[in-house]
Amino acid sequence: MKDTKRHSSESTLRRVDSVEAVTKLENVHRRRLKIRRMKYSCQTKIHVGNDTGSGTVTENERREIHESVEISLSLATSSSSEEEDRSSKRNGSEVLSYGSVSTIGTRKEMEDAVSVEIGFAVKDSEKCDFFGVYDGHGGAQVAEACKERFHQVVAEEVERCGKDDEWDWERVMEGCFGKMDSEVAGDAAVRTVGSTAVVAVVSPTEIVVANCGDSRAVMGRAGEAVDLSTDHKPDRPDELMRIEEVGGRVINWNGHRVLGVLATSRSIGDQYLRPYVISKPEVTVTKRTIDDEFLILASDGLWGVISSELACQIVRKCFKGQIRRVCHGVGNQSSRAAEAATLLSEIALAKGSRDNTSVIVVDLRGTLTSS
Repeated sequence: MKDTKRHSSESTLRRVDSVEAVTKLENVHRRRLKIRRMKYSCQTKIHVGNDTGSGTVTENERREIHESVEISLSLATSSSSEEEDRSSKRNGSEVLSYGSVSTIGTRKEMEDAVSVEIGFAVKDSEKCDFFGVYDGHGGAQVAEACKERFHQVVAEEVERCGKDDEWDWERVMEGCFGKMDSEVAGDAAVRTVGSTAVVAVVSPTEIVVANCGDSRAVMGRAGEAVDLSTDHKPDRPDELMRIEEVGGRVINWNGHRVLGVLATSRSIGDQYLRPYVISKPEVTVTKRTIDDEFLILASDGLWGVISSELACQIVRKCFKGQIRRVCHGVGNQSSRAAEAATLLSEIALAKGSRDNTSVIVVDLRGTLTSS
């Protein structure tokens, strides 16, 4: 009887020890998880508006965004971020500091891609720089193909047409977008995959922007926001008319969508939605002036929650060192352009953007060359 009681007591103690060990293990796991989650939490506080110089600012003159965002462990470890700070030199002078960042948002997959190629081509004896943002949908394959190949296509076309007296950037860019679209169309595996594309060719005298989709390019100039592209949304009147004229329909299904499927009316790829969704870009050519401050290229993960005007105010304040920024878990930036790009993506998250968000900010100050 004593042996039985002793055996029962030992079994009980072993069970208690086992429960305590499991509890300790769970507590350790919770603490580690909490610490790792804290590592990726960020807080952004910014004041945007006009400084009166009198020390007082009215409500209409200042907007305040004060949001806290915690990115979960699964999201943080799955995120794809790129923060770059580069400077190129032409004729011994330092030009075009820039920064770029891509964040995954709450999506399961990163489908955005960004491309920066300094000095990728020469036109009229001037070196040109290339910047591109590609917002993929249905998969990342087309966006990645654009990242790897698009600047090469443009460089080839610039070289081929470089001696043409009738140089026309609109014709050149339409040809490049068409060629890129044909290249991805040759892969049957990505027939239902596509990507928007907004690209900018920056020379010392002009900025050429070609846009296909709902990404956007915006310039900060003389304290104002200047849109260099117009979003291709299915409910845009001219886009809606074009789609309906070729027999398509735009259906309001969680937002206006082509055939109730795609929320942009132009893209590279998406062969299954031809001829309703096209790859023809809209092109703008802007002569550079001494009032040019910066260029922003971004996917609709940013523009869906932040206006062009507010984005330019944020970058401008960041360039002037007037924004107080506190962010834990994001690498320190060594240029205003890189910090501004990161800040815009953080504010997009804080304002509720669930999409992948890619941003490029190019500092244009002091880089103008007289033609």
